[in-house]
Amino acid sequence: MTRTAAGAKGASSLGLVRPFVRQYSPRLAGGLAALLAVDLLQLGIPRFVKKAVDLLREGAASQMALAQIALAIFLLALGIAGCRFVWRYLILGFSRLVERDLRDDFFRHLLTLDRPFFQKKPVGEIMALATNDLAAVQLAGGMGLVACADAAIMGIAALACMAYINPHLTLIAVIPMPLLALLTRVLSARLHRRFLKVQEQFSHLTEFARSTITGIRLLKAYTQEGPQAEGFNRLGRQYQQDNIRLARVHGTLFPISGLVGNVSLLLAIFFGGRLVILGTITVGDFVAFISYLYMLTWPMMAVGWVVNLFQRGLTSLGRLDEVMTANPTLADPAQPASFPAGSTEISLRNLHFQYEGQEQAALAEVSCVIRAGEIVGLVGRSGSGKSTLCHLLARQYPVENGAIFLNGVDINCLSLATVRERVAYVPQDVLLFSDTVAANIAFGNPTASQEQIEAAAKICRIHEEILGFSEGYQTRIGERGVKLSGGQRQRIALARALLLDRPLLIIDDSLSAVDLETEQEIISGLAAFLPGRTCLIVSHRIAPLRDAVRIMVLEEGRLLAQGNHAELLATSPFYRTMYHQQQMHREEEL
Repeated sequence: MTRTAAGAKGASSLGLVRPFVRQYSPRLAGGLAALLAVDLLQLGIPRFVKKAVDLLREGAASQMALAQIALAIFLLALGIAGCRFVWRYLILGFSRLVERDLRDDFFRHLLTLDRPFFQKKPVGEIMALATNDLAAVQLAGGMGLVACADAAIMGIAALACMAYINPHLTLIAVIPMPLLALLTRVLSARLHRRFLKVQEQFSHLTEFARSTITGIRLLKAYTQEGPQAEGFNRLGRQYQQDNIRLARVHGTLFPISGLVGNVSLLLAIFFGGRLVILGTITVGDFVAFISYLYMLTWPMMAVGWVVNLFQRGLTSLGRLDEVMTANPTLADPAQPASFPAGSTEISLRNLHFQYEGQEQAALAEVSCVIRAGEIVGLVGRSGSGKSTLCHLLARQYPVENGAIFLNGVDINCLSLATVRERVAYVPQDVLLFSDTVAANIAFGNPTASQEQIEAAAKICRIHEEILGFSEGYQTRIGERGVKLSGGQRQRIALARALLLDRPLLIIDDSLSAVDLETEQEIISGLAAFLPGRTCLIVSHRIAPLRDAVRIMVLEEGRLLAQGNHAELLATSPFYRTMYHQQQMHREEEL
């Protein structure tokens, strides 16, 4: 990346925090004012020290005069302590407020992004952004801002006081400083690149740990603890090496900053001592000059630390900006149409859909009508496009205009919320939360009564099993339902969808872990539980769908055939073959 491009990217990233700076500007201004007061009060102490030294050298010192000087220094120190508390409270508090608001904005924006984004961005990287990168931004906006402002104010003020004592000696003392500026400019670009590498490696490490913990049961079943630990160790070593390379750059800046400060001190002692011998300046002036130079040493040494903090903050802000500027592939129309009242009728008209990066279409020229109130089955081999059709109906991917209609209205003319509020979707990959059974079933309808929760559970043939749990419906089921079997998780997820009471129910092969008889009982019970509602049931087993009003057969993304069970057996060789093969497997199992 060129310097121009990097600068433009940095300016764009700073736009993330600019609103918060404006919002909390009074707090920030108060903190900077307190910081300015601290620096100005510190400048007064060398003046009193100079006065005391000159009085002692001239033999004019008295206990009263020295006591007055000591009292003045004590009062200055007291004021410095008070103002230092104020700026710490205001500025460090400002950085925490910015971190909180930025985290909230980041999380809210994540909720607007859709499925394609999360397929490209690993969960571990998002977790790293929400923790490690935000911490780097907070540190830059807190201690980094303080150190930068303090170094600038103290540096300018100390130089002014030194120049007031002797301009020529001041010029001699600052001779080494251009070397520090040049070195900082050269190394700051390296800091940016190496810290970016560190943050990316931390994302990989976080994602690896997350996937390991999520799949811990599978790892143990396959006795892969050793290889997995080795993989984590390998990533950890790489992360450590990246941090060491970053530390080399940072470690170069800080010692050289100190070296430059000490060289300046050496020049001041040598040439300033000669001026004292010649009588050009007094001993008190010399002591005060050294004190101011010592104050100037901190800004010189702080340059490396400040640059490091700001580069880390800007790098992390750039990584956050990549997510914050990502736009969802789905967007609401400028003037959304109103959804017609009544049950939901689905009309597909030459529906074509192809995933990004895939050569073959997932769905091609699919046309059909699912009438309001129908329970329709959808069957086909793996990869035939069944789940893709469910995703499109649930508005998880964009479709072309004129391809999908709900109650006669193009789905692209409706707002996303309007469509999704009318769809209860049960995906293949069932997700349960580490909460009670009742809370999981009532997730989409928190105000549901216990009777409603139990009614949905009974339809899904899970009520009796729940009562057998240690605490019934109040049993906590662990992360992702780890304490439940696959069939129990699927039936609880289905009960959750039924409790939503929405016009369109989509069951995407989410009863695959349930035995055939139970699946058939559940599907048969849906008709009585969902009067007037449209239901699309995807299943890899044909037998439970035999009583469906209509069954649609997909093959390689195309609608191969449709009709009831008897019609398809008579007219579709593909369907007939699938059914007979499943019957044979069933008989062998029995």
